[in-house]
Formats: sequence, C-alpha cells, structure tokens
Amino acid sequence: MSDTQNNQEEKELTLTSHLVELRQRLIRALLFILAIFLCLFYFANDLYTIVSEPLTDLLPAGTTMIATDVTSPFFAPFKLTIILALFLAMPFILHQCWSFISPGLYRHERRLAIPLLISSIFLFYAGLAFAYFVVFPLLFGFFTTVGPENVAIMTDIGSYLNFVLKLFFAFGVVFEIPIATMLLIWSGITTPEALRSKRPFIIVGCFVVGMLLTPPDMISQSLLAVPMWLLFETGIIMSRVLVKKSTEDADTSDIVSE
Repeated sequence: MSDTQNNQEEKELTLTSHLVELRQRLIRALLFILAIFLCLFYFANDLYTIVSEPLTDLLPAGTTMIATDVTSPFFAPFKLTIILALFLAMPFILHQCWSFISPGLYRHERRLAIPLLISSIFLFYAGLAFAYFVVFPLLFGFFTTVGPENVAIMTDIGSYLNFVLKLFFAFGVVFEIPIATMLLIWSGITTPEALRSKRPFIIVGCFVVGMLLTPPDMISQSLLAVPMWLLFETGIIMSRVLVKKSTEDADTSDIVSE
C-alpha cells in the first residue's frame, strides 16, 4: 500500500473520529437541555408569571392578560420553559463547543479563549438581565400610558411571550459585541484604530440594527442602539489589553520553544 493511500485513510479516520465526537457532544447538550426542561416544567406557570410581571405590574386596575387561543394557556408557558432551559444550558453548551475545538488551538490561543468564553457567558446573561430589569419597565411603562382612555389594555399571553423573547434574544446577542470586537482584532481582520475611525458609521449601524430587532418605536430602538455603541467602545478598550497580552504570550512561547 502506497504512502498516499495511507495518508488518505488517516485523513478519513481523523474526519470520522471528529464527526463521532461532534455527535456525542451534541447529544450531551440536548440531553442537558432536556434535563433542565423536565426540572422546570412543573413550575412553567410560575415562570410565566415572573416573566410577565414587568407588564402586569403596570396594567391599569381591573385589567389582566388574556388568552385568545384555546391552546395558549398551555403552550405559552411550555414554550417559555423550553427557551429558558436553552438559556440556562448555555454554559454547558459552550463548554462542549470549547472541548471540541480546544485541542486544535495553540497554548497562547487557549489562554485568550478561556477568558473570552467566560466573558461571553456573563455578557449573555447580563443582556437578559438588562432587558428584564431596565428595558421592560421603561418600555411597558410607556406603552401602557399612551393609549386612548377608552381602550382597555389586555395583552394576549402568546403575543407577549413572542415580544419579550425577541427582546431577550436581541439583548443577549447584542451584549456579545465586545467579544466579537476583540475576536475581529485578535484575528487580524481589523485594528482598534481602524474601528475608531469608522465610529460614525458604526453608530448609525447600531440604530439600524435596533430598528430591525425591536418594535417600531424610538424608545426600544434607542434602548438597544445606545448599549450596542457603548459595548462596541468597551470591546475596543478591552481588545487593546488582551490582544497585547496574547502577543506577549505568543512571543514568550516562541522563545521557549526555540
């Protein structure tokens, strides 16, 4: 058997082993999500009550949320529990992703990736908390006071859930901007100076993204766009420190290897 055939078989074996490992990690992640869902499902109605409090606390006296669909009282809490299980399982999912890709990284790359991984988890949850504790009270406080006096506010539970999940996802992703900024600079695609020179375009882009990801009103758009810009500036500041440290670690590793 020739060397070419041996190399081809080794490549196929390596690819197969990677696919098997990827499949195993995906199954572990799905089972972990399922386990969290089963633990939370008994409290599904209580969880929905907690999520709906930013609106129900501001509703006029004598008004409540309603269910316009026969299946909404069951499926709305059910859907919320699935999404919440996914959010809570995020650290485990990211750990599985990290365990899959880390063997292919250099030592100095792993040193930088670990704090980025931890920071991404923290920022994602920070985005969810910011949406719940800051954005929702301001947003619903505005919407519940600007309507005509002869219109009773009775929001459908399914529509409300879709609305808040969209905002949760938007703010969770937006709060990852510092990580994305640092990765772009670390990979050499751009530099802090180049990003700062494009600041006016990025600010406009933040408001465009806010317009696309939030309801069509200036309040929710601004509540998303302004944090996006501030997080972008934070990413530039942090990248200058971390990328410099990563470069120093890489140089040290090269010296040691020599």
